[in-house]
Amino acid sequence: MIRLSNVRFKYNSHPILNGVDFAVEPGDRIGLIGPNGSGKTTLCQIVMGLLEPEAGAVEVFGKKRTNEADFTEIRGRIGYLFQDSDDQLFCPTVLEDVAFGPLNLGKSTREARRIVSTTLDLLNLGGYEQRITYQLSGGEKRLVSLATVLAMEPELLILDEPTNGLDEETSERIIDLLTESSFTYILISHDMQLVRRTTNKIFQLRGGEVSQIS
Repeated sequence: MIRLSNVRFKYNSHPILNGVDFAVEPGDRIGLIGPNGSGKTTLCQIVMGLLEPEAGAVEVFGKKRTNEADFTEIRGRIGYLFQDSDDQLFCPTVLEDVAFGPLNLGKSTREARRIVSTTLDLLNLGGYEQRITYQLSGGEKRLVSLATVLAMEPELLILDEPTNGLDEETSERIIDLLTESSFTYILISHDMQLVRRTTNKIFQLRGGEVSQIS
């Protein structure tokens, strides 16, 4: 589903990714760990075409991706949960935010509303449709951000610190959702307990290189 070959990336003159090779196969539940600033988010943004590597090849869904049109095609197929919920939510109400993706993918208004209702119920957010997004708590914003991702019915998930800001009960809800699902995903987290409970492969990014540690 994803294959990075010899990918290199720098911020200014500082190397972040130094010839990274990395692959995701169907059914993989990958935990991606590493120190702050090691390039975990950078790697995932390269997969999404949000950053351009200085060298190397990015292949997604069996095709090399090199330009914006290539990446536009995959963004409806990969659900990307940003590390900061405020980067994900931009509509006045929860309904509008969660419906945005399905509508953008060509769903009818009626079908989008059905998807919104089903997705919010899945996350115990039933009745949140008319809530004002910016008035939500940090944890509520995190769940609504995840709802916007799941509503697009993606083939693959990239989850950047999915339980960040959530209380223990809500975190357990996310863990149950992931472990009981059939999703293929990459999960970035500093929480090793979360990573061990929700993934079947763990990769570490350190010194610009990725290595599998379990």
